[in-house]
Amino acid sequence: MTRIAMTSAFVLASVSLWPAELVWAQTASPYAGEQKRVIKALSIKDVDDLMQGRGMGLAKVAELNRYPGPMHGLELAEPIKLSREQQDALTAIMARMSSEAKALGAAIVDLERELDAAFAARTIDHRRMQELTELIGVKQGAIRSVHLAAHLETAAALSSEQIAQYDVLRGYSGIGAAPVPEPVHGGHGKSKH
Repeated sequence: MTRIAMTSAFVLASVSLWPAELVWAQTASPYAGEQKRVIKALSIKDVDDLMQGRGMGLAKVAELNRYPGPMHGLELAEPIKLSREQQDALTAIMARMSSEAKALGAAIVDLERELDAAFAARTIDHRRMQELTELIGVKQGAIRSVHLAAHLETAAALSSEQIAQYDVLRGYSGIGAAPVPEPVHGGHGKSKH
């Protein structure tokens, strides 16, 4: 018997001796257990985050490229020395973002619920599936845009020094950190400290 044939025979014999539980554990889907969810594509936390208008990492591209968010800016109001005017501006940005994100989040949850129900009832067809997934995609893009817009507005309300201090306090500064560029908007709405 050749070496390859012997190795193949050994592997086949070994596999046949594995306990059934071990074979199942190796083939079980990472989705196992999620079939019990009310909306299969969303966890309870996902639904709660969407309904509460939370960021869920949607604005990470802004946050990590030196565009602070209004919520964390307000949390750091004292150490970054926000003026009363800046605090009012960030509060307004935060309220607008939250209101718009909650409405979009609720719409996403409703559409996901409809998609899930159609699959569960086995009444879904290709046309309706495409309509629903496209609507979900548009709403997901819109909610991300709302969060990113709030970061743009927040950065425009802060000075370069405040953004740099925000980055230090949030742990984003250090080796490899780029300098904070001056915004193109002409500096209106900024408090100079």
